[in-house]
Amino acid sequence: MEWESILCPALMVLAVVLFALRRSLLRFITCASVIIAAGTVLSGLEAWQGILVFLGSYAALFLLALAFLAIICALVDLNKPQEHDSKFYRTVMDLYIEALISLVWIRLDARGLENIPKEGRFLVVCNHLFIADPGIVLHCFRRSQLAFLTKKENYQLPIIAKFQHKILCQPIDRENDRQALKSIIQCIRLLQNDEVSVCAFPEGYTSKDGKLHPFRSGVFKIAQKAKVPIVVCTIQNTREIFKNLRKLRPTHVPFHLVKVYAPEELDGLTTTQIGDMVYEIMISDLGENFRPQTH
Repeated sequence: MEWESILCPALMVLAVVLFALRRSLLRFITCASVIIAAGTVLSGLEAWQGILVFLGSYAALFLLALAFLAIICALVDLNKPQEHDSKFYRTVMDLYIEALISLVWIRLDARGLENIPKEGRFLVVCNHLFIADPGIVLHCFRRSQLAFLTKKENYQLPIIAKFQHKILCQPIDRENDRQALKSIIQCIRLLQNDEVSVCAFPEGYTSKDGKLHPFRSGVFKIAQKAKVPIVVCTIQNTREIFKNLRKLRPTHVPFHLVKVYAPEELDGLTTTQIGDMVYEIMISDLGENFRPQTH
């Protein structure tokens, strides 16, 4: 039929448009698989065969997406200095992070994002509960070109290291103060040169008990020296993601932008004073149960 010859190309165009508008990898894979399956049914296959075609197409496209990821990561040379943020790798990273958030069934409750500074660079600080936290922060700040001050051990992770390198993340040696200072100075330069905004987890480590532990105040020197705002955020419940996934339950993850401190609010304060101020504003949002008990 004439309408059949028109329908499939039209649906394919629709899938491409949806991908372009929403930039959702899983939506594109789903739409493309539905179109392929619908085409086979329209050509004379039974409905159950169409379902098998859909499942096969989805699996094939998913594997193709993984192969694409492996190929572009193989092209990254970690020994070659990265001078500027890669728009290509950042766009790909955003697509795959969104897909992962859907795959692990995260229900993100983001609040306060309308207060993200619209102009200029800034320092984001957040509590750190789980390995998924950086991905959620990047997802919430996907228009802000964030680069992380990240532990050097993350540069041993095959795929993560490649993307970190391309988006100008800076490794920090938490056990070597001299090297840590060099990383902080590099973050200051990135902000001053308008390359990227920077995100740091001031606790320095992933919280093992879910509490908000004392800060390593040196990270606040980044905002002080670069004269940029500090964007204070909190995240909750990410420690439950894999537990809930095993039980086939979604995980509600609150992510709050709590406060933006303008550079002039930091004038005359030491990094320790800034750290104490940020700690208390985080606790005011998270709740006193996040404050560790003192003995």
